[in-house]
Amino acid sequence: MGRNLYILAGSLAVFALISCGVAYTNIARQPGSPGDVALWRTMGLVLLLIALVAALAGILSSLFEQAERRSEEARRQRRKP
Repeated sequence: MGRNLYILAGSLAVFALISCGVAYTNIARQPGSPGDVALWRTMGLVLLLIALVAALAGILSSLFEQAERRSEEARRQRRKP
């Protein structure tokens, strides 16, 4: 589960960088282009925040899985004579 969240966070971060890159180039200022500069910057920030939340969820998921594995190993060690 944690690995999937890391992949999601990485993908969202790449899209956020692309959105911010579009905001600072002339692509967003051309007539007929989708949206304006503020929209691209806002979209980049929102995608970055969602990526950070997904990365945090991945970290917490990995930590809880590791703690569960270690507690199970400790239980097995206590049961062995």
